[in-house]
Amino acid sequence: MLRTVKAMLPSRTYIYSPLNGGMQRLPRCPSSCTPRLLSTVRFTYQHEHRPSSALVSVNWASRRKSPVFHHFLRSIVSSAPLPKHRSRVFRFFYRFFAYTGGFILVSGGLVLAFFAYDASTYREDLTYNDIPVSERALEPRRGGPKNLPIAEVLVDDDDSEAMTRQKHKPKLVILGSGWGSVAMLKTLNPDDYHVTVVSPVNYFLFTPMLPSATVGTLELRSLVEPVRGIVQRVRGHFLRAEAVDIELSERLLEVAQTDSGGEKRHFYLPYDKLVIGVGSVTNAHGVQGLENCSFLKTVDDARDVRNKVLVNLEHACLPTTTDKERRRLLSFVISGGGPTGVEFAAELFDLLNEDLGRAFPKILRNEVSVHVIQSRGHILNTYDEALSKYAEARFAKDQVEVLTNSRVKEVRPDKIIFTQKGENGEVITKELPMGFCLWSTGVAQNEFCKRISSKLEIQKNKHALETDTHLRLIGAPLGSVYAIGDCATVQNNVADHLVHFLRTLAYEKGKDPEKMAITFNEWRQVAQRVKQRFPQASDHLRRLDRLFEQYDKDRSGTLDFDELRELLVQIDSKLTSLPATAQRAHQQGQYLGRKLNKLAQAAPGMVANEIDYGDLDEAFYRAFQYKHLGSLAYIGNAAVFDFGGLSFSGGLFAVYLWRSVYFAQSVSLRTRILLAMDWSKRALFGR
Repeated sequence: MLRTVKAMLPSRTYIYSPLNGGMQRLPRCPSSCTPRLLSTVRFTYQHEHRPSSALVSVNWASRRKSPVFHHFLRSIVSSAPLPKHRSRVFRFFYRFFAYTGGFILVSGGLVLAFFAYDASTYREDLTYNDIPVSERALEPRRGGPKNLPIAEVLVDDDDSEAMTRQKHKPKLVILGSGWGSVAMLKTLNPDDYHVTVVSPVNYFLFTPMLPSATVGTLELRSLVEPVRGIVQRVRGHFLRAEAVDIELSERLLEVAQTDSGGEKRHFYLPYDKLVIGVGSVTNAHGVQGLENCSFLKTVDDARDVRNKVLVNLEHACLPTTTDKERRRLLSFVISGGGPTGVEFAAELFDLLNEDLGRAFPKILRNEVSVHVIQSRGHILNTYDEALSKYAEARFAKDQVEVLTNSRVKEVRPDKIIFTQKGENGEVITKELPMGFCLWSTGVAQNEFCKRISSKLEIQKNKHALETDTHLRLIGAPLGSVYAIGDCATVQNNVADHLVHFLRTLAYEKGKDPEKMAITFNEWRQVAQRVKQRFPQASDHLRRLDRLFEQYDKDRSGTLDFDELRELLVQIDSKLTSLPATAQRAHQQGQYLGRKLNKLAQAAPGMVANEIDYGDLDEAFYRAFQYKHLGSLAYIGNAAVFDFGGLSFSGGLFAVYLWRSVYFAQSVSLRTRILLAMDWSKRALFGR
């Protein structure tokens, strides 16, 4: 076989042939005329001391007989023939089987790796060993007003060296395992406090997706996260118990726990700082017969709703069920047109419309009816009006009846009695047969919060515990008790703090705060103090010049005490209570966690300077400011969004966006994976 090397010189083309013993000159021709059988290598020689574009020739006569040159050419020039041309069909099957084989190998390797990891999670060796436990943890001393055991030391305080170091840190007790408590646990520094969480349930519940779990779109386990796993981050402790009462003067929390014999045991849990996040209960509004209703706040509630819906469907299939009874069993009523009620109605309709015909007689679909009773003029009345109307139009298209301006008077086992305003304003009493009723009409205080309110005379709110803007419980010793979430409301009585705002100015002028008048520059200083103490009032204090001019009624160029009070009272009237939502509780939990971190960092300096009094919260951290990030709701293969003035709605694209928001807010990677699996199962196999 002839082996050649093709070299490009300035104006000639040469080939080197070992058989002919040297370089042979070829006539000028395109590169395509070179024989295809020859394996060629191009060489472009560039002189080191000339411009980069200059080409020089090589003395081939002196090099062609060199054995080194011959060896070099043999090493880089292949004498093998070129591969034959293959057909497209051959190349397709060749690549297909190559890729398929690679995929099988990679997949098999991943499966084997998973089984290897799974095998490593099983343990046959004994994992227990001797653990030191304090005698005071096993036999706590008694004390307090009721002479109950005081749990000063817990049984797992010495489980590790890190937990032992935290035994003597300030005791932080957190009541509840909801949004606020979990957000706080995720924000706290692990080494600053001895943390104990007390809750009657040992899991965190992702409440916004609870309506989806009532109809099988999601599994309940996909919405819960064990609290003990969350508490481990701060090396804390968990007690499955219920808070009963607080001894504020002695800083003792009374806790009740049911033992293995079914008997309630009471004991005290000491604290340095107590955070109340016990949530709320459903507001009954004085309606009779709520024992005939279902609620939707816990995992047990969701499971109960799911069972009742299925039982009604099964009873409607019996041959002994009359037409009238079947229509009653298949009449589902939702009392409350807020996000929870609307989303449950949407999820229930999706179940009945998409999955009922697969396993049940088709006549059931024709006789099913869903009704939403709303006391206001629109459902989702806290959203933008355009979104409310869109949701109503969507429900009308899906044949979900919306009864607005209606109030429930009584709920009976087989019907619901309500009043509705007519077109002329008259009140009409109506009856609606029903087989199932969900009650979702706002929140109210639970018994623990009512007991605390009764102890503190300054607590006037009948629906929630009142806190200041630093989330401290009003009436409790300063900086010892905080309240967050649905159980609390931030008090915004700006006018009641007028003397506090004027005290500094009055001291500088040597005057009585109630008898002094302030100029515009002094009004700016007062407004700045109001913003710091009440951040929610900032939006109403933007144009200070207009406010000053508006309330300076005598045109004296100053504001006296009465004029300033009237101004602040007007601001008070514009400040609304914060919404009882997961979003608010989450922000409060994060805020309180950061503030407690800050106080823990400042604690050594305060101890060194013997500072243990005064308003430390205000001295070291700003007041809480709620930032509304928007609202969203699912309305049956569609969703609505309200993001602070920017509102939009849509079909399946909006549904995927709605899912994405809640997917991102999920508390852990485990729940995110389970949510994705549940949505996939719904698409493949139905609910």
